[in-house]
Amino acid sequence: MSAPTRKRRWLTICAITASAALVALPASATSGQNNSPFGARTLDRLAAERADSVGVMSPKLKDEDGDDGNEADEIAEGADQYAEARTSPGIVAPGAYGAAWNDLTNLPSTSGSWHNVTDLPYNSDDPRYRDIDSNSSGGSGNVTGRMAAIAADDDGYVYAGSAGGGVWRSRSGGGHWQPISDRLPAQSTGALALDGTGRLWLGTGEATTNADAYLGSGVYVLSHPHQGTFSTRSRVGGDELESTTVHQLRFGGGKVWAATSAGVWSHSTKTLKGPWKQEFAPNPDYLPGRSKADDPDAPYKNIANDIAIDPKDPRKVVLAVGWRSGDDYNGFYTKGAGGTWTRISSGLGDLPADADDVGNITFARSADGSRYYAVDQSPEQLNTNPDSGLEGIYVSKSGSPTGPWTKIADYKGLAADGSALTTSGYMPGVQAWYNQFLTVDPANAEHVYAGLEEVYETKDGGSTWSTVGPYWNFTFPCWNIDPAKQTGDCHQTTHSDQHGVAIGTYHGKSFVYVGNDGGVYKRPVDGSQDASGHATDWTSLNDGTIDTLQYYSVGIGKDLDHGGVSVTGGLQDNGQSLLRSNDHVMGSNFGGDGGDTLTDPANGCNIAEEYVYLSIQVTQNCALNDGSWVADAAKATSYNVAPADNATSEARFIAPLAADAKNSSTWIAGGRHIWVQTHGYAIRSGSEWKSVYDLGSGRTATAVAASGGKVYAAWCGPCNNQGFARGISVGNADGTGWHDITLPATGADGTVPNRYLSGFAVDPKNADHVYLTVNGFSRQWTEGPGAGVGHVFESKDGGTTWEDISKNLPDVPADSAVVTPNGGLAVGTDLGVVYRAPGRTAWQRVGSLPAVAVLQLKLSPDGSTLYAATHGRGIYTVKVRDCG
Repeated sequence: MSAPTRKRRWLTICAITASAALVALPASATSGQNNSPFGARTLDRLAAERADSVGVMSPKLKDEDGDDGNEADEIAEGADQYAEARTSPGIVAPGAYGAAWNDLTNLPSTSGSWHNVTDLPYNSDDPRYRDIDSNSSGGSGNVTGRMAAIAADDDGYVYAGSAGGGVWRSRSGGGHWQPISDRLPAQSTGALALDGTGRLWLGTGEATTNADAYLGSGVYVLSHPHQGTFSTRSRVGGDELESTTVHQLRFGGGKVWAATSAGVWSHSTKTLKGPWKQEFAPNPDYLPGRSKADDPDAPYKNIANDIAIDPKDPRKVVLAVGWRSGDDYNGFYTKGAGGTWTRISSGLGDLPADADDVGNITFARSADGSRYYAVDQSPEQLNTNPDSGLEGIYVSKSGSPTGPWTKIADYKGLAADGSALTTSGYMPGVQAWYNQFLTVDPANAEHVYAGLEEVYETKDGGSTWSTVGPYWNFTFPCWNIDPAKQTGDCHQTTHSDQHGVAIGTYHGKSFVYVGNDGGVYKRPVDGSQDASGHATDWTSLNDGTIDTLQYYSVGIGKDLDHGGVSVTGGLQDNGQSLLRSNDHVMGSNFGGDGGDTLTDPANGCNIAEEYVYLSIQVTQNCALNDGSWVADAAKATSYNVAPADNATSEARFIAPLAADAKNSSTWIAGGRHIWVQTHGYAIRSGSEWKSVYDLGSGRTATAVAASGGKVYAAWCGPCNNQGFARGISVGNADGTGWHDITLPATGADGTVPNRYLSGFAVDPKNADHVYLTVNGFSRQWTEGPGAGVGHVFESKDGGTTWEDISKNLPDVPADSAVVTPNGGLAVGTDLGVVYRAPGRTAWQRVGSLPAVAVLQLKLSPDGSTLYAATHGRGIYTVKVRDCG
């Protein structure tokens, strides 16, 4: 079967990024089921929308709704919305998560222990699932969650730092992983680095998005990383770097340098006690505790991206500082004769000095000190060029970070060197603010690996480049959808969106390790390439022993074919996973960013999967397909059933979706409108949704729930900290009785706070008895109007009045709740799960999950098991009987 023309997907993240696949239908195919291939995932439309909305990601919100209308990159939008749920209506003070973690660990614990059900390989190319909305056959193979940083040594030890699931160690050159940071209060990795003595340094707080959702607790060091684990006692310095993100750790002159969201800091590598020294902050008034700390732009005013240290004279240091979307302080800085940090205004050669062209920067130097390399993302390009935000890749042949620098690559050249990203609106470096790595072969100063959306390699110092890790294989002649082959006649590639890289040795052979939105991959440093320059020897190291999958949701239904249950869930940039009861490998039956999900409790192959902005696909056979739909469109078994708010973009990045607890055929979806459809999994068109209530212009649903026809909807609008407002609307699924609940605008004590309303749990015995979870932090930590107190509220009169039942619950963002069959209440928070037994008022901690966000809780069809969708450590279960 010849390959049809493949179309790109729309990339997004929540954190973060997407990977949706897209095959165009043959010209002869009819569109009886889908008018456009892959429905919402069609890249033609998305690229066009991006081109029409140039001017991205400014932190300065321009209109009264807090949305400047120019969010061209959905990765940024997802990150912003994930963060605003935790920060609005103001700025969260440093130390909030640390205090919450301490309080949570001091709660009494239930007897139950968690069981990880997703700790097995997850095959993104599973040949069982080659339906119209799957990425299967793209070439990524086994995947896991986003890896932010990688380190490797010459003894076969590899260390992988994940976005939200901690740090993992392999003793065998990759694979057979073990977690080594579970005792820390932050599981978000910003940087990993081995120093000259072999110690492993960890900077917590992922700096990819600079969103408060990924803040860390400082820098830690593991003196003997071949054994042992990180502990709170291994933190370097004091609390100076708490609640920051760490982009890079660099060593020189007996110091470790940290590029953070609060400027550049240094510390002695010999004495680990004593405070960090702040070397440079371009706008110190915006730092915590200073006069402008509560300014909405404060988080963007002191961002440092990297540090370059002259190998011949470690006193010569260049700082790369700047916000990705542009600010007056963006640029390169070095110390003048008077010891003051001064912007470098000229003399860099091709490397720009102007603030408009200096954004996210990554440095790398050769082992012999003869070369320095740099990748530069340009705010000007980001805001004006729909094709790419990459300014270029550069080399300093003097070996000095002050140059002179010569440009050795730009996005057009990389696109012509075997890239899969050759379409206008999505070319190499389009996400250079989000995707970057750079490293030099220790044995060859002209052998360089660069990571953007793809992996690039040069062996001649940048004169020529090869795309050794293309975005995917769909665009290449070697691809076909044949389920007998992983990716036709193409070789495996890596997952897209690159973040971390390291070179290490195992059994005397050197390998390059890359970390991306799909986990960790390796190949020989001097590996082989085909005629197109694509590597022929990538190996996925995501063997199932490492589970850093970032779930937004979980669904459970009976497996009618094999007994037991099927478990599915929506993932950041890894689509929808599906685990049948007899599986030893999970499959992926939908591509892209998986959001909320519905699964029929009576039949686990009836699934509704949400892509971003309320795009919904439905299947009634688990999306099992051998790919024959490519030749015959009628053989596709997935259907695009998005309600109209998807087309008008009036829904949140991850929009709420629920089934009526008493009638699984009645669904509720929330955007600007509250939508209801009553055909269950037999729905075949978005036109089958009915708008039963208009929340109003500028408002969008944050949570929905229904039981016996009674519907609860929470909303925000504006949804950021400039004029943040929230509310609750209640009505019936038939469209009658809708009204807004009166909530005090300022969130007075004892009432629902003026913060993000994240979830409902309806008492199955009484639809007027409902619980509400509230995200963000209370006023102790949040400087904003009406932040109030409390995270869990109860109403016994259908939402008319609410009582704060938080009691001893730690002050931590609450994300989801479920009423257990015995009348207890389980709540998922950003740091784990808590439980209130029936008839009790105090909360207990359920088990001992690491400090990971639990974004959704669901019960098994028989109600005996609680499922937790974590955003960084997969899906866990615990028996309900063990919660009390």
